[in-house]
Amino acid sequence: MNFIENINWAEIALEAGIILLKLIAILIVFQIVRSIGKKLIHSSFTKMQEKKEMSLGRTKTLQALTVSIFSYVIIFITLVIVLGIFGINAAGLIAGAGIIGLAVGFGAQGLVSDVVTGFFLLLEKQIDVGDYVTTAGYGGIVEEVGLRTTQIRSFDGTLNYIPNREITLLSNHSRGNMRALVDIGISYDDNIDKAIEVIQGVCDKVKEENENIVEGPNVLGVHNLGASDVVLRVIAKTQNMEQWGAERQLRKAIKEALDQNGIEIPFPHQVYIEKQQAAR
Repeated sequence: MNFIENINWAEIALEAGIILLKLIAILIVFQIVRSIGKKLIHSSFTKMQEKKEMSLGRTKTLQALTVSIFSYVIIFITLVIVLGIFGINAAGLIAGAGIIGLAVGFGAQGLVSDVVTGFFLLLEKQIDVGDYVTTAGYGGIVEEVGLRTTQIRSFDGTLNYIPNREITLLSNHSRGNMRALVDIGISYDDNIDKAIEVIQGVCDKVKEENENIVEGPNVLGVHNLGASDVVLRVIAKTQNMEQWGAERQLRKAIKEALDQNGIEIPFPHQVYIEKQQAAR
């Protein structure tokens, strides 16, 4: 009882209050510095984009990565300051962490592999935010490239988090002009030369209307002889990510033109055979 009675509760409460105020002040400063840093990073990359020093996708990629690294550094510095408030020697803790890190190094090989792979992905400019890619069994639009994971949004809306070490084979569909491809089947009874002439006329009209088409569209000719149709192929080159819109526009325009010229697009028919019972 004497021990408890000898405790200066007022002094303890005062020290606890001071520590609490310091923690609150550190948290406020952390938020302010983090906010200002993000704004400066965003402003710097915006100016670089306006000066056309790098592409929009590259700008977004490096901006997100810079913000992430900046946040980690600020969190580390804040943690060291907080430990100092509680009288913990941060330098000794870091040295101890080095020994512990050596012990768990073999268990962290995956993380190291992620970071190294992410570094080379960025260094070699293999992938940028906004690119349409296929990798690790996923296809979609890149939303973020980090040192540990890459985020890819599938076309059904699913956001996939892929560890960078899983990106062993990468297909980037957004480098250079893209190809729009449309196959149209006509009846064997129709005149092929007339169909090609009609379709090419449609292609020329679509070219004038769609500024995203940079080459073509052109009718290559007969692509395949199907079971019930003659397949004609149309190809064009478009700007990045505009190939699907061009394909939809071509299909609609070609279908309308073929109907107007009496050229049939065959489709499967079902035949029903009714068996009548013989009269008894």
